[in-house]
Parts: sequence; structure tokens; C-alpha cells
Amino acid sequence: MDIQNRPNDPPTPLTRLTRRAFLGRAGGAVSLGFAAAFLAACDPKDGGSSAAAPSASEAPVDWEAWWARQPQTGRMSFANWPFYIDTAEGNRKPSLERFTKETGIHVKYFHPIQGNASFLAAIQPYLEAGLPPFYDLIVMTNGPQVTKLIDSGWVTPLDQSRMTNFRQYASDLVVDPNWDPGNRHTMAWQSGLTGIGYRPEAVEALGHAPTSIHDLFDPALAGRVGMMSDLNDLGSFGLLAIDVEPADSTEADWSKAANALRKQRAAGIASGYFDQSYVAALKRGDIWAGQAWSGDIFQAQQAGSDLAFAVPDEGAMLWTDNMMIPMNAKHPADAMAFMDFVYRPDIAAMIADWVWYVSPVPAAAEIVANDLGDPAVAKSPLVFPTQEMLGSGRLKQYRVFESEAEAATWEGVFGSVRLGL
Repeated sequence: MDIQNRPNDPPTPLTRLTRRAFLGRAGGAVSLGFAAAFLAACDPKDGGSSAAAPSASEAPVDWEAWWARQPQTGRMSFANWPFYIDTAEGNRKPSLERFTKETGIHVKYFHPIQGNASFLAAIQPYLEAGLPPFYDLIVMTNGPQVTKLIDSGWVTPLDQSRMTNFRQYASDLVVDPNWDPGNRHTMAWQSGLTGIGYRPEAVEALGHAPTSIHDLFDPALAGRVGMMSDLNDLGSFGLLAIDVEPADSTEADWSKAANALRKQRAAGIASGYFDQSYVAALKRGDIWAGQAWSGDIFQAQQAGSDLAFAVPDEGAMLWTDNMMIPMNAKHPADAMAFMDFVYRPDIAAMIADWVWYVSPVPAAAEIVANDLGDPAVAKSPLVFPTQEMLGSGRLKQYRVFESEAEAATWEGVFGSVRLGL
């Protein structure tokens, strides 16, 4: 399906799209349509909290006292990725409806985020100028853009006292992440894994099901391996292939990993570097194995495909989409209420049963199985990871770059592999 030509069609259970479908598509400027809509939506007459958030550069800031002054206004604006919330007939959002019914807070829901870089480019002028952004709540993936938002003081430190459901029900996977120690600025929306997706032909060629990243370097799969064009994922797998933890890696490690990836390409094993199109290539049999996102493969399986997903022996990369409140948001208390609301197991279950990515609330699995009648989702380790998976150290963290210059170095090293240099 051409997602760019059908941006607003609600998906059916067998043709749904994922927010990861948009990750490699908007690294440059935001589309004119999105920019125009964004600017038109920024209504200066929209009322909200009377107490503007102090700049992060104004130290010290008593955030506890600041939050104590923030009233709930009964409304908020939420920016998310397309097709990334539970949706019912008529494009209704049941979890949002439940939130409004129980709290009286009305949510304006938008899905403008088609890439982390492009969305940051759209809101950065407002953040730099200290102006209220239109959105009270945004969702972005851990990586350079989230780090920039936090380091620049462009997101509001959360009210830790209002995170009661989070403290009680959040998975260990999303508590105290390395990109935001103590969850000072972020709470996870959903997560996903980058591992190995494969077809039966890969099993036949290798003589076994792929279990290792090194299987993607095996000449038995020459010309049938797909690697990610996403440089975070490409570089991280290169590092795991040389037994280096991506989160702890150095620039010297990056060069060694890039050389390993160049050899894979030079030997004709890697047939290409894919964005979301890897799913179609796997389904067609153009590639037999490659890097894959967990939610995509699970969705393909639910649609009857014979694709399979493996968490490699060396580990799978865990990525997380984070809820954040932009600095100077007009309705921070309302956004804070919603952030904690989605950590209630019954609400988390509604969302997980539709989006099919890793839920941040393990207790939602029982509700998905029993109350929602969807045991296939509840039992899937791609939605609710098993204790064996969680305790094995096989879920890896991405590198948190110390500066924009360091991030640019990473992109240069692994971007040269993708370009064949």
C-alpha cells in the first residue's frame, strides 16, 4: 500500500499500517501541507495555563511548586504517529473517549509525525523562541532528536507525583531509560524490537532457523539479505556483529563495525538497504532474511504470512516512542493526566490490542487475553516480552550521543556503508 497516497485511511486489521512505516521517509523538510496545517492550528487565542513554564536555562527552577500552580483546563492537543492508537469504526478512538468520559478532558488528536527529524524541524522554531507550541503532548523515538529536546530544555520536566499508574504498572523496560534517567522528561508510549525477519527459504539455505546476527553475514544467503537504511539500526547491528554493545561503543568501534558491514556488502550477501519496503521484499521472496521490526512481522503473521521473527543471540535493539510535554505547552496538567491514564492496565490493553507493538504495561496482557478475547496478541513475545527474553540481556539499548557532532560522526561512518563508499 502506498502510504503517502492514503495518509488518512483508517486501516483494517489485515492492512493496518504502523508508525515505523514512516521512519525513513521524512528526514528532510516537513511537507508544505503539514507545515501549513501546523501554523494554522497554532491559535494564539486558545486559552490554557496562565503560568508559563520557566526556561531550563533559568536555574534553579522549583518544578514541584510550578506544577502545583497548574490547573486542569479540560482540554489538550496530542500529536502522534499515524495509525498508532486504538481505532474503531468511524475513526473513533475508544481510549481517548474513555479518558474524556472519566476526566472531562477533551483531546484534540492529530497524527502529523512522519519522522523524528521532520517533526522536530516543524516545532523547533516555536521552542527556540519560547512560544507555546500547538501540541501539549508529543510522541518521539529515543535517539538524537529526543536527546536534543531534553538537552536544549525544550520539554517540561514531569510531575513525578502524578505518575502513580506508571510507578505501579510500568515495565522494567521503560523505567529509568538511559536517554532519560529517572523518567524525568519522558514516559513510554509503546516500544518495539529490531531483530531478524525471515522466510522459510532462509531456513532451508542455512540449514537452521536464523538465530544469530552472523547468519545475516552467511554466504548461504548471498543476495538475499536485507539491511536497514535507518542508520541507528544498521550501525547497531554492525556493532553487535563484532560483539560490541551499541550503548557503550566508541568511534573506533564504529569504524570496525562499518568495515564488517562493508565486507558483507562487498561479498554480495546484502542485497540492499531498506526502509519500510523490506516487508514487501520479504513477502515477495526478494530477500529471505534481514533486519526487521517486531510489530511488522507480527502483523504479517496475523494476516497469514509465513514470515518469522527472531531475537538474535547477540541481542535485539529495543526502541521506545516517548510521550513528552513540550516547554510552554498550554495544557500541561491535562497532558500529565493523560500520560498516567494510559498506564492503567485496562487502557494499555485497549491500545496494545490494536497497535501490536511492545506494551509498556505487562499487566495488560491478561486483559487482552480474557476481557478483549485476543490470546494471540496476549501470548506474543513481540507485544508482551517473556521473562526469559527480559532477563537474558538480549534487549539492547541504542547509543545515546553526547553531542550533535557525535551523532553526525555516527551518521557519516554508517552512512558511507549504505552509500557503498
